[in-house]
Amino acid sequence: MNLKYSGKTKDVYSLEDGNYLLKFKDDVTGVDGVFDPGANTVGLTLEGAGRAGLKLTKFFFEVLKAKGIPTHYIDADIENATMTVTPAEVFGKGLEVICRYRAVGSFLRRYGLYAEEGQALDAFVEVTLKDDGREDPPISEDALDMLGILSKDEYKVLKGLTQQIGYVVKEELAKKGIELYDIKFEFGRAGVDKQIVLIDEISGGNMRAYKDGEYIEPLELEKLFLS
Repeated sequence: MNLKYSGKTKDVYSLEDGNYLLKFKDDVTGVDGVFDPGANTVGLTLEGAGRAGLKLTKFFFEVLKAKGIPTHYIDADIENATMTVTPAEVFGKGLEVICRYRAVGSFLRRYGLYAEEGQALDAFVEVTLKDDGREDPPISEDALDMLGILSKDEYKVLKGLTQQIGYVVKEELAKKGIELYDIKFEFGRAGVDKQIVLIDEISGGNMRAYKDGEYIEPLELEKLFLS
């Protein structure tokens, strides 16, 4: 294994067979010791967060696989907190795609003149550039196309997949009485046909979820959902 990239919450290794291995860390994003899925920095370390994130990721990726929704997932080793994936090329230097069902977080900070906290949103899709120095600025469909990051046809696929996958996650959480407020995804192009596939993870560290009006921390979410 060769270390290809060391990220905030996981390390990426290349394997001899051409696939990649993701090693999940116990670090989570946040500010001043408080977890925030939209933050650009590691805010704190939670023991067991890596395995917890991988357990949820494995569950959701296998549900998506059964539904024929394209992802880079091959298999996962919970004990070693690793996931094997197929290679995928990110868009530009990386995009994050958020699907929002309630007005919270950065959406509320930006649009608070018009939106109320917790206001219902209709699977609103928002794309941001992975650019820590510029605080991950939002970018429109037109700008993505003009800057050569993503074509308009690819954007339609990306948006459709985001809403489709978000719905799957939302419905699965609802079975346990948990409401999904928002969730962050990453996508890439895979294979010779450059198919758009879901990459990275689906874990408590990538979403805001609530039960009985109370926010659920990432580790608690894994316990509640998989119990």
